[in-house]
Formats: sequence, structure tokens, C-alpha cells
Amino acid sequence: MALNIADLAEHAIDAVPDRVALISGDQRLTYAELEEKANRFAHYLIDNGVQKDDKVGLYCRNRIEIVIAMLGTVKAGAILVNVNFRYVEGELKYLFDNSDMVALVHERRYSDRVANVLPETPKVKTILVVEDGTDDDYQRYGGLEFYAALEQGSPERDFGPRSEDDIYLLYTGGTTGFPKGVMWRHEDIYRVLFGGTDFATGEPIADEYDLAKAAAANPPMIRLPIPPMIHGATQSATWMSLFSGQTVVLAPEFDADEVWRMIHEHKVNLLFFTGDAMARPLLDALLAHEEKEAEGSDQIDLSSLFLLASTAALFSTSLKEKFLELLPNRIITDSIGSSETGFGGTSIVAKGQSHTGGPRVTIDKNTKVLDEDGNEVVPGSGVRGIIAKCGHIPVGYFKDEKKTAETFRTYNGVRYAIPGDYAEVDADGSVTMLGRGSVSINSGGEKIYPEEVEAALKGHPDVFDALVVGVPDPRFGQHVAAVVHPREGTRPTLAELDAFVRTEIAGYKVPRSLWLVDEVKRSPAGKPDYRWAKDTTEERPADDVHAKHAGATT
Repeated sequence: MALNIADLAEHAIDAVPDRVALISGDQRLTYAELEEKANRFAHYLIDNGVQKDDKVGLYCRNRIEIVIAMLGTVKAGAILVNVNFRYVEGELKYLFDNSDMVALVHERRYSDRVANVLPETPKVKTILVVEDGTDDDYQRYGGLEFYAALEQGSPERDFGPRSEDDIYLLYTGGTTGFPKGVMWRHEDIYRVLFGGTDFATGEPIADEYDLAKAAAANPPMIRLPIPPMIHGATQSATWMSLFSGQTVVLAPEFDADEVWRMIHEHKVNLLFFTGDAMARPLLDALLAHEEKEAEGSDQIDLSSLFLLASTAALFSTSLKEKFLELLPNRIITDSIGSSETGFGGTSIVAKGQSHTGGPRVTIDKNTKVLDEDGNEVVPGSGVRGIIAKCGHIPVGYFKDEKKTAETFRTYNGVRYAIPGDYAEVDADGSVTMLGRGSVSINSGGEKIYPEEVEAALKGHPDVFDALVVGVPDPRFGQHVAAVVHPREGTRPTLAELDAFVRTEIAGYKVPRSLWLVDEVKRSPAGKPDYRWAKDTTEERPADDVHAKHAGATT
């Protein structure tokens, strides 16, 4: 059994060729059509000198062409490189160079950036351009229109041998330093991120044909992953759907109002998003729809939707509660995971939660919480440990032996992936995520994890979004600072926020200074940009400061 991503997709293609695989706006692509176009793409790469394990950059928003390119790349035996479309020239140059990229697929809107980077990245020889309604000139550097390139490739499935040991590269990072390429074997990433393990039971899918057989025997689920394809969660949702003969709905831009309309139009069953950055606008748009429906001016049918799944970012309790109120009898989940670990655990959101901070989840059997000596934390001990994943984990970071040695460590004869997320284990064995240790705040010897404070802040009715960082304090070393995006028409004071959050968190965690901003900066997938928040606190004085200024623990 060779658990190769291209093989797994082809099994489903053969099982349900006439089923719709992808929807984007008015476009629809069946599995047979996806197969033909992906084969043509793969042959075009091969005919233009792309060899096994060569790197192919995908610089596109969520649209049908990026999925064709993803599948075609693995069919050709090449390795895809996800390119963050927010990157500027310096970051693009680093990524093109670091990945050893030889081919690039990009939307036309990014032509100027590509033109500025290509002279410094001579390995990139083959460039395909996806039309997107813009008119930037790509012929100046030899770009060829995407579908014109496909016409030159053979539609046949006649590729070389494949292996479960083929590499899948997932670039991660964004808030601290340059991105890092996480190298996974196909079998390993399939097992922990792409559906090769039943998330409900924890049992591996027994046979490589099982998902395709289930596809032929059942009607398709309709999935709508909102985060951009540069994010591992959306790649995961897409591959899971393709392996299972299901249907993916794609939208190039996140528009909360449009999401609910797409659910109505396409009868979406599963909605995927990343935490508060997407949940908050989705909730506001849903409330607006409810008001219009009450007035009789707007009717949307959300009865097809039964699962809302958040992953890889803070999903605040206050938002969960409101979703459960507005969308009763749905399943809402909050999961943990990272590019270095894959899926690590999940919780099903229930009404009446009193929990604040990061997710409280049931971890899978290969996810552990270890103390500083590499031993498992005793449940209920109150010891803060670090999340570690064993079993199916990455090979390491591409071209970075030092970082690989730091993140992938062996304790008691077991190799773990340890990306730096801290957690506590409750007496019942459930795990409360505290956040990434690299952004924790040390105030008077107390370690404070930003996500817990952010979740409390975002329960306040005047707070739309917030990030928390540590700033210098003459007495305590650091104190907690809040960078807050207020709701339109409001201007919360530090005293108001102080009084509110003290009902949720201990006094030493309460923000002592406040910066108000027009927008909190996050990655396209909604992940926090703590570097930006820190810069904001250093560039100008606070808008509001606690009267005692700093770090009091009462």
C-alpha cells in the first residue's frame, strides 16, 4: 500500500468521475475534468524540465486553478510551495530562493512583485499566470497564461512511480522571522492532517481505497474552507474532500456576508474557519441577516449546514456561545494543530461553557504534554507543560538543521515534534492550550499567555479584536499591554476593560496599558501578528495607562 497523495486523489477520481469536485463562483469542475486538467498541468511541467522533487510555487488565492496546480504538481512528482499572497518583494525573494523553486503559478495581480523578484531568483524558469481580471504585464518576464499552458500538456495519466516517502512541503511562519518549510512524508501528512485517520475514533483508515469506495457509496458532503490555501487547514480540508469524493466551494476573498450566501446557494454542509478573526465578522453578518429576515427583506436557508469547525487560532467562548444561540442543533468544534504536528485534538463546543483562554480539548493518543525533562505531565498537577506530537511527524525543516534539532527532539527513546505551544492537563485528562511560549509575557516572575487575556478582552461588547503583548516595566520587567480594535462608534477605556476582564482572569494578567488601532493585523488565515502588535506599542505612547502604571498583582 503506497499512501501517496496523487494516488489517493486518483482513486476518488476513478470512483466518482462525474461528481462535482470544485465550485468557485459560476465555475464547476467535475472529478473527470479536474483529472484531465491536472494531468495536462503535470505534463506541461515535465515537458518544461521540471523533475521529481523540484519545487513549484503556488501564488494564488482560493480558486479552481490553485487546486488544479496542487494536484498536477504531486502527479508530476514535484513538490508544491505555498506562497503567502501578502508577502512583499523581500519575503518573496527569500521564499523563492530558500525553497529552490524552479516553476511558479501566480495570479496576474501579482505580476509587478514577481517581475521585481525574478532577476534575483534565476532558478525560476517556468511561469504560468492565472487571469483574474487585472491587466498587469506578465509577458515581459516570459509568463504564459495558465490554460494556454494546459493546452500544451497531455491529458493522459502516464506518470512515473510514486512512493509514500515522497515529500510534501508546507511553509509556515509569518510573525517571527522568515517562513520555514516543514517537510512531511506523504504517508505521515495523510495520517495526521489529510484524513488518513478517523478523527472521531483515532483509528487509521485501513486501506488506500477505502475513502474512494465510501465516496462511491454515499452522496457528497459540501465543504467551504474559508482560510486561504496558503494555510495548512485549508489544504487539509481540500485534500480530505478530494480523497473522499466530496465537493469543495472556493472563494478568493473572505467576505463574511458572502459566506452565508454561499452556504445558502451551494447547500454547504461543513464550514471551516480559523478562530475569532473570521468568527467575529461571520457572527456580525449572521446577526445582520437575522434582522433582515425579521423584516422580511432577506431570506437565506442555512439548514444544510451542520458543522462549523475552527482550528489553529483562538476561538473565544463568548463567540462560541453566540453561534450556539443563533445556530442551534449544529456541531461546533474547536481544534488544535500546527504545520509541525498536524491535528492534535478537538473539543465539541457546548452551551454554558465557563472556560476562557485557549481551547480545552481532548488530545489524540500521539499528542502529549511534557514537562521540561521530557516526561508526561500528571493530569491535575497544575504543571505547565509543552505540547509534543509523536508517531506520524515531519522529517524536519527544509535546509535548516539547527531549527530541526530544536523542534524535533527525542525523549526516552521517542521522537517528538515540539513547536512551542504550552498547555495544562486537567484532572480529567483534557488539555487547556495556553499559547506559544515565544510570545508569553513574564511579569514579576509570573508567566502570562496572551490568548487567555485576549479571549477575556474580546468578550467585551466594545472590542472587535485584540492582541496582547508584553511591554517594559520598571518594577516587574514586563506588564501586559492590549492593542485593541474597538467596534465602530466606541472608544473603550482601560478602566472599563479592567473591570470587565477581572471577572474572567487573575489580576496580574489584566492589561496595564492600552493602544487603540483601526485594525488588528493578522495573517490572511487570521493568525495573530504579534511582531506588529509589539511594534505598535513601541512606535507611539499608549492611549490609556493604568493609574498605578504597571504590573500590580492585586
